[in-house]
Amino acid sequence: MALLFSLILAICTGPGLLESSSRVRLVGGDHRCEGRVEVQRYGEWGTICDDGWDIKDVAVVCRELDCGVAKRALSGTLFGPPTQQQQKIFIQQVKCHGMEENLSQCEEEDAFDCTHDEDAGVVCGFPENVRLVDGHKCCQGRVEVKQQGQWGTVCKGSWNFAAAKVVCQQVGCGRAILTRKCCNKATQGQGPIWPRKVSCSGKEISLQDCPSEVWEKNNCTHDEDMWVECEDPFDLKLVGGDSPCAGRLEVLHKGEWGTVCDDDWGEMADQVVCRQLGCGASLSPSVKFRRRFGPGVGRIWLDDVACSGNERSLEQCRHRFWGHHNCKHTEDVAVVCAEQ
Repeated sequence: MALLFSLILAICTGPGLLESSSRVRLVGGDHRCEGRVEVQRYGEWGTICDDGWDIKDVAVVCRELDCGVAKRALSGTLFGPPTQQQQKIFIQQVKCHGMEENLSQCEEEDAFDCTHDEDAGVVCGFPENVRLVDGHKCCQGRVEVKQQGQWGTVCKGSWNFAAAKVVCQQVGCGRAILTRKCCNKATQGQGPIWPRKVSCSGKEISLQDCPSEVWEKNNCTHDEDMWVECEDPFDLKLVGGDSPCAGRLEVLHKGEWGTVCDDDWGEMADQVVCRQLGCGASLSPSVKFRRRFGPGVGRIWLDDVACSGNERSLEQCRHRFWGHHNCKHTEDVAVVCAEQ
């Protein structure tokens, strides 16, 4: 009788809600809040096809995993290692309104025509447990850390520039420019001072990933609160082409779009740009083909860019200081990627 009831329930629900026992995880990202989406059914992990996959679906996944804001809906193929071909694809399409608490509350359709080249991926922000406060811009300010639901400041004696680099990345800004003791009375913190001494290398994804220990001899005052300044958030785009995956490369710095000079530019840099934009592989067109997108105008922001191909962002590649170059716009970089 129990088996009959289960069969009737499955037939009646059909393509409907994900089974309540499903679990979700993200695989292959640089941190736990990005990666290829996998759901668990009957003790086995499988993927979701990207048919109709959009930012509303991503928002639900980010919420379920206690990550930050939904940032991008991407192809899961951008996250390695590649999916094993024998791994199952459980879901063809998910239809979320964006306000659901977990993916099991969204409508879904069982997989029937999909390959792992179509796996769904997401990028979420981190939960907000570090912030910069009282700066003139969003990427500068007094460092505050959230612990047990309460925000507190960080003392100079427990801090270094490597920690500042981690904070700038964690709050979604560009590279760390400086860190120093603040503050005048107007910008001093209130309340607790974070009682941990951190030892960051600068390569961690979040401040919580840095080795730390309780600072037993903590005699700090708010006169020693730490201040960090970061570059503005980095962004890039391809312009002048027929799609967002082809065109002249432009990068955003200090609120202004500018081009990139092609000195030292190579295939590895192409790959980094294509991956960052959520496009397919670089098509490596000829120099003549690249010139069809024309020269840019205004600032030339980057020169002598050299990438290993493993970077998640073009900003992580070696390059000259921003705005330093010996180029003309006739040397502007153009990139052509396959469309997803």
